[in-house]
Amino acid sequence: MKYLLLGTSGCHLCELAEELIHEYLTDKPDIKVELIDLAEEIQWQADYATLIPVLLHQKSLQSLNWPFTKESILTFIEQNHD
Repeated sequence: MKYLLLGTSGCHLCELAEELIHEYLTDKPDIKVELIDLAEEIQWQADYATLIPVLLHQKSLQSLNWPFTKESILTFIEQNHD
């Protein structure tokens, strides 16, 4: 399964989100999360710039907006299981 973590460099909340996701994924090698800097991705800016950090399921385009917890990450991934 592939997810995107949308954020920007220097964003404290984005760093917290990345840490939470990393903690959750330590024992889940089949789930991949790619970090996307919205400053470099114009296609995502209009939809997500005011919501970051955002965990986005790439296939369904379902999103989990901040604030989120390990539990909400788990639920989100279970709901978007391919």
